[in-house]
Amino acid sequence: MDGPPSRGTDDATRTIVHEEAPDYFQELSEYLEVLSNSQRLKILKMLEKKPRDVRTIASEIQTSYENTKKHLDRLMGMGLIRKEVGLGPQTSKGVHPVWMYSLVPGAMEAIIRNLGFFSNIRIQLADTDLKRRLEDVRSAIEGEITGNRPVLIVLGGPEDGKFFFIGENGARIGRMDQTAKPGAPGDVVLGREYSSVSRVSRPHAVLRREGNKWLVEDRGSTGGTFLNGSTLQKGVAAEVSDGDVIELAKGPAGAKLLVILPVEAA
Repeated sequence: MDGPPSRGTDDATRTIVHEEAPDYFQELSEYLEVLSNSQRLKILKMLEKKPRDVRTIASEIQTSYENTKKHLDRLMGMGLIRKEVGLGPQTSKGVHPVWMYSLVPGAMEAIIRNLGFFSNIRIQLADTDLKRRLEDVRSAIEGEITGNRPVLIVLGGPEDGKFFFIGENGARIGRMDQTAKPGAPGDVVLGREYSSVSRVSRPHAVLRREGNKWLVEDRGSTGGTFLNGSTLQKGVAAEVSDGDVIELAKGPAGAKLLVILPVEAA
């Protein structure tokens, strides 16, 4: 997908009608079909740790070589994994070259990002099968990848696609300090290139949990904090929803963060 859908106040601006976007729905259906298979998810999680050959993968997911190869071909077709020549295990006949499969850098992040975008478009269908499949796949993937924790993903800039897992109670958000000690675990610390963002030691903004809600608050930053394009008042918290975009300052030296909330918290 090229970017997040509009998050305007009018629900009509967030609606895609089936007849107007057949290619979109076909793409979404194919995307979900590939990711809905539990063995493919196991393969992705496995390859996140280290490359493996087909026979090793087949043994670990307990299926045949032929089925494993089909799963790998589908994941390669989505651009999630790749293969390179490597060396197989030692045998009585020596060591032979094999295809080694590995995860494409940023593949897991791309899945979470795309599912977040898909989930926040209001889909009008004659039946609810596509919506149900989307939620089922997203729930399964988030359980495997994020541990059902909130995530902020950087959109654009030198750290595009970088993941930040948010702790149970929230996080401070800001730019890396050149002289101060590293931020606390769970802080969202951006690189020095985001020079319009206030430093994390005196955070630009904070994301915190109150009950079942997640709130973002500008902490008196110079460049300002924006939620879906709307300026936040300093010191006044605003509720964030799954798929929202938090912007720290404006322009190329600012930062945009996509909010991904677990399905049960969305």
